[in-house]
Amino acid sequence: MTLETDYGIVEYEADSLITFADGLFGFPDLKNYLFLTLDEEDDSTLLMQSVEDQNVGFALINPYYLCPDYNPQLTWEELSCLNAKENGELSYYTICTIHSNYLENTVNLKCPLVINPNTRQGMQVILADSPYECRHTLGSFPSVADSANTDEGSDKHADSAAQKK
Repeated sequence: MTLETDYGIVEYEADSLITFADGLFGFPDLKNYLFLTLDEEDDSTLLMQSVEDQNVGFALINPYYLCPDYNPQLTWEELSCLNAKENGELSYYTICTIHSNYLENTVNLKCPLVINPNTRQGMQVILADSPYECRHTLGSFPSVADSANTDEGSDKHADSAAQKK
């Protein structure tokens, strides 16, 4: 299959899609997304492109790159919906809101996207009773401020549970 994006035409297989059965907050009817890497050697940022509406896409950031001690705790109901027994089996991503000054960009650590990499099923959750907020500025994270002055990337990977440990 092919998908026309702002970055050109992308070829993909149906089994490479991530499915959000309930959609995302504000986009309940868009259920299937393709994750696109922006840099083959750096998985800290991704583009999540809707295959149902080519005008809808989200910039995602690996929360462990920003906050190495990020510790989202899902309820047993959320784990069950994702066919997982524990948080460690899952991958987490945060949606980034883009501004002209990248240090003013924000990420939503309170409502991450959670994906079971084995089933390719995902959901967006609201972390109840968490210290995380919906609008953390990128400039407030030491890893971002430090990377503005170096070429170092993160060794944390969000694409599989095994790589996160």
